[in-house]
Amino acid sequence: MKLSFDNTEIAFAHKSNAELKKAYWLFKLVGSPALVKFGKVSVGLALKLRIPIGWAMRNNIFAQFCGGESIADCAQTTQVLDKGNVGTILDYSVEGKESSEDFERTTQEILRTVETANDNIHIPFCVFKTTGISRFSLLEKVNANAELSQEEQAEFEGVKTRMDRIAKRAFETGTPVFIDAEESWIQDAIDDMAHELMAKYNKERVIVYNTVQLYRHDRLAFLQDAIAEAKSKGYHYGVKLVRGAYMEKERDRAEERGYQDPIQPNKEASDKDFDAAVKLCIDEIEHVAVVAGSHNEASSKALAELMIERNIAKDDKRVYFAQLFGMSDHISFNLSHAGFNVAKYVPYGPIREVIPYLIRRAEENTSVKGQTGRELSLIQREIQRRKGRR
Repeated sequence: MKLSFDNTEIAFAHKSNAELKKAYWLFKLVGSPALVKFGKVSVGLALKLRIPIGWAMRNNIFAQFCGGESIADCAQTTQVLDKGNVGTILDYSVEGKESSEDFERTTQEILRTVETANDNIHIPFCVFKTTGISRFSLLEKVNANAELSQEEQAEFEGVKTRMDRIAKRAFETGTPVFIDAEESWIQDAIDDMAHELMAKYNKERVIVYNTVQLYRHDRLAFLQDAIAEAKSKGYHYGVKLVRGAYMEKERDRAEERGYQDPIQPNKEASDKDFDAAVKLCIDEIEHVAVVAGSHNEASSKALAELMIERNIAKDDKRVYFAQLFGMSDHISFNLSHAGFNVAKYVPYGPIREVIPYLIRRAEENTSVKGQTGRELSLIQREIQRRKGRR
């Protein structure tokens, strides 16, 4: 079967005509940089003033990119994914908290996602952000190798304990868990903890996955070193490869503080390193499990063709494709239809709590060249196809 991402009938089989039209207008809106900037400022102001805004977002951008406010909501939302043999990656998208009580609540919710995924073939992975269970400023201090006070050291031990509790339960249930990548100035601290957990729980198979953002120019070398270290220490390396989600923030901070911009000079360099990282993982497939988190058609097709070339079964659990819920259905559902392992990130949580995630999605759609235009053209083509069928 020749793999193609142009079949809109397969891509949008799960959407009604009304849902297609709604998605079309949402992508029209998030495709406007001016509107996204205005929305970001307006939403930020509403949050500061504690103005209720959930009603305005619930059936629009929230419904497009999130599974709901709870795990139960996600179960209903993702039935359409189940029917298309596309897995759900449960993602409790709460971040930026400051209190130990909040961190414990978030940890308990992440553990519930692991329990929900246990023996559920439709939920192959769970995921969490370290900033959901730790103060950002603490991670920043650890990352900088700054001396911690006695209280801070105890607090950091608490962070590692929470991470271990999640990884341990994932190991016990057999549910792999992703640790998301975050800003470069806290990422070393996250990487170190992820590798410690891998060494502990990835002896027989991959349970813990780290995330590598290839829009950073140093990450391909980092991945090469990380795989080599895992092989030397006798554990399997799990990695989710993405291009990245903090580009503007990274560049602004580098310019403001006068250090080298960690972001690639252009998109072509990011694409080159992403594809090289995919190939590296396939070359090391006996020691690595890889999830290619990409909305890029060329990269997705290249990985599919590489698997066929290397005689790796399409349903080999060591290789997954992943996209975000509400985006790139033409990639997800056509890959799944062709027999490959595919899963969607399905964020959930109280609307006010997931607003940072929603803002990143809107900004991503305006900053990634052609992303919104491609979504719009495919939706429009499917609308026209359906009209012609009548």
